[in-house]
Amino acid sequence: MKDTPTAAHGGALLVDCLAAQGVERVFCIPGESFLAALDGLHDADIEVVVSRHEGGAAMMAEATGKLTGKPGVAFVTRGPGATNASAGVHVAFQDSTPMVLFVGQVASDQRDREAFQEVDYRAMFGPLAKWVAEIDRADRIPEYISHAFHVAQSGRPGPVVLALPEDMLSGPAQGTPVPAATLPSGAVADADIAAVIDRLAGAERPLVIVGGASWSAEAAAALGEFAQTMGLPVGASFRCQDFLDNRHPNYAGDVGIGINPALAQRVRDADVILALGPRLGEMTTSGYTLLTPPVAAQALIHIHADPSEIGRVYRPDMALVGQPGPVVKQLAQAARAREGGDWLATARADYEAWQQPQETPGALKMEQVIAHLNEVLADDAILTNGAGNYSAWLHRYYRYRGWRTQLAPTSGSMGYGLPAAIAAKLQHPDREVICLAGDGCFQMVSQEFSVACEQGANLIVLVSDNGMYGTIRMHQQRHYPGRPSGTRLTNPDFAALARAYGGFGATVSATEAFGPAFKAAQESGLPAILHLKLDPAALSPKLRLEGT
Repeated sequence: MKDTPTAAHGGALLVDCLAAQGVERVFCIPGESFLAALDGLHDADIEVVVSRHEGGAAMMAEATGKLTGKPGVAFVTRGPGATNASAGVHVAFQDSTPMVLFVGQVASDQRDREAFQEVDYRAMFGPLAKWVAEIDRADRIPEYISHAFHVAQSGRPGPVVLALPEDMLSGPAQGTPVPAATLPSGAVADADIAAVIDRLAGAERPLVIVGGASWSAEAAAALGEFAQTMGLPVGASFRCQDFLDNRHPNYAGDVGIGINPALAQRVRDADVILALGPRLGEMTTSGYTLLTPPVAAQALIHIHADPSEIGRVYRPDMALVGQPGPVVKQLAQAARAREGGDWLATARADYEAWQQPQETPGALKMEQVIAHLNEVLADDAILTNGAGNYSAWLHRYYRYRGWRTQLAPTSGSMGYGLPAAIAAKLQHPDREVICLAGDGCFQMVSQEFSVACEQGANLIVLVSDNGMYGTIRMHQQRHYPGRPSGTRLTNPDFAALARAYGGFGATVSATEAFGPAFKAAQESGLPAILHLKLDPAALSPKLRLEGT
């Protein structure tokens, strides 16, 4: 970091400020509206990864934020570039992921004329981001960057959007980069920790539901110690299944879509629920039915980083404002021995029973695909997915065994899996990265496979092809049986697509062929796509589509 003022154009000063914040990689689609920033990146020790669509760039940045706990960074151009990137901003907002999106803007002397691709970004991104601003003066770049990185990481983390007028970036600039953000500890008072321990110690049927942001490997380990000492079953909120090693005796399963009915009943039967980090949103509460708002039948202890989230839907019996990562370490240190008894034992037994594969139609069975992944993948393998019924097999049957081995959008955004997998492989090139995608999900971002090949990111994509938008087809069958509309897909040869990009591709149509194909993909050393041909009748682990 420079300790003397920098005299250059605004783009160079901006890049110096990013380096001061510890940014090592940015994702972008280049645009003429931020040419000066691209020029500043030319000589910087910051890697520039060029995606194929702004949505892909934003999702790669979001996944980087998830993996590192520090803001992922993306640059996109004005107008359509910004609208394309908005999907990734929405993921970051709902997933509480630190992220900074830079958007090119028209020159300041052209504002409010509806100039070419002009957009009011404060209005556009206001509901999707923690903070939206426009840097009008180059000498304030260090201030805005420092503020953005503080906002993105503090409290409930989330996305920040900064608009960059073209003339501000290209004009002369002088300023000193601000050192990296200084963040609050996120801990809470010892007296509050003691009160939580007392309440849990006196409970007959306690249950912990974990989620939210600001966790770490150390926090995940502390969660295991805390739960084991106090005999507490732990449920993971929607797509937070890697917060506790699924082999841990206190892990009770995921409290999300397709929840184990026994676990759902356990949530209802609990006398005390410790919500450690999650918002307790629609997916985690099964449409606000497992806990009934505004006052749940269960006593609720809610710990969340954002004070405005506490009491938003449920009135808690006890509330703490703090980061769940630091707080769980405090809880582990203060925990005192308590027997879990039959309540804990049956919670684990219910999870183990739910893990037993339920056979689905077709020659290639997804439950066996996931079983194979459980057997052959290393504990630190990272699995990514977007949205679709195909993910139900992954969520039900895969056992996550380490922190940040699951990258999945709680926002339910299709197309997330491949960009996230690319970001993961670039961040951790020594770890296996597997992307699961549906045929519809994958084709929203399939062009990003080119980035994987360009970067030598030898991830493996499993494309589940059932020739339909399966989730919507499932809902159609429930509400309008026998009347499919707008859900059919005609798909390409995904294996051939992989080979066209220079990767490895293979088609799998039977369960016994999956293992050899997966091994071949691993040994190829190339980015790979395995085209999984599934029976359309297998709608989900539990549902069949008759008459297909």
